[in-house]
Amino acid sequence: MAERILIVDDEETLCEVLKLNLENEGYDVDIAFSAEEALTYELKGYSLILLDIMMGEISGIKMAKMLKADVATADIPIIFCTARDSEDDMVMGLNIGADDYIMKPYTVRNVIARVKSVLRRTAGHKSSAIVEKPHVLKVEGLCLDLEFKRCTVDGEEVKLAKKEFELLAYLISHRGKICSREQILSRVWSDEVVVLDRTIDVNITRLRSKIGTYGAYIVTRSGFGYGFRE
Repeated sequence: MAERILIVDDEETLCEVLKLNLENEGYDVDIAFSAEEALTYELKGYSLILLDIMMGEISGIKMAKMLKADVATADIPIIFCTARDSEDDMVMGLNIGADDYIMKPYTVRNVIARVKSVLRRTAGHKSSAIVEKPHVLKVEGLCLDLEFKRCTVDGEEVKLAKKEFELLAYLISHRGKICSREQILSRVWSDEVVVLDRTIDVNITRLRSKIGTYGAYIVTRSGFGYGFRE
């Protein structure tokens, strides 16, 4: 099955040119002319998103934050394509979790090369969480229902605060990896103006206490961040 790519850009001619050339390379390509339109799609089915920064009400940066904050779409690679060329924009995009950054004007050949590179690089790093059915993450007796925001441990419901639930879901969906504090803050606390690093530590401590024996699955790597072990 061909890998699916979504192009999100308000320049229609550019989108059509990219679509044609990427399809010639064997990809299945869709187009959205705004972030608002793109967010109506079933995004979790895409292998990669080419995303413009400067759009309408919802910018590419804001859309990327929304994608990375949702466990269903957090692992989708993002390449920013934009005319904004300041170092701040580039750093912001990469800090959010973008996998590459292409400056306009660019050649189609360059875009195709970047797409292939990112897809190769991310092919072996998909989320290793066990998904038993849509919207459910399960690790042995620990189960998170993402649709009903419900956590159970060995069949018993455990009450988690909103951020505790989102943090646990993020760690499980990236099982086997160490997530940096910056990554966790940008995904779980993306809607907050100022969040202290200590906030993560407090929530980790609470989670370990609440999920019983599965608290030992949450690992700390001093100077790097947190993870959920295999």
